[in-house]
Amino acid sequence: MALEALDNSAANGFKFAFDGIELTSVTEISSLKVEVEKIDLKVQTPDGKYVPRQVCGRGKCGSFQVTQGITQNKSVHEWLKRAQDGDPATARTTASIELLDYKGEPVKTYEFENCWVGSLETNSLKAGAAEQATHKFTVYFDSATIS
Repeated sequence: MALEALDNSAANGFKFAFDGIELTSVTEISSLKVEVEKIDLKVQTPDGKYVPRQVCGRGKCGSFQVTQGITQNKSVHEWLKRAQDGDPATARTTASIELLDYKGEPVKTYEFENCWVGSLETNSLKAGAAEQATHKFTVYFDSATIS
């Protein structure tokens, strides 16, 4: 069932996948930004008045961050290694984020092309801590489609 016009989607239901494989233990996706360049114009009207204008430019490449609980799964490390090896043909892949409603049905889907991992950071590991060990990785993409 789709959300009603006045309902909002909760931010706690989502899926992340890359290369067609859903990644488990994802706790957060942040800093997702899809944007278009802004071009500033200085226009003069026929009667000589100055009018500032803004027009749409080209789409920009983007990035987002994924936080995942550390498991034995090595898929993110292998994805990063392909980028470190300097082979863009194997480092670049597709990725998607699905925002889900309360029944687990997709409300909105973000699809990304030519994605690669640019960094991987592990949270602080502390003796006696009562928190999950996580790593955060940054995904760079060339284009996005939102449906």
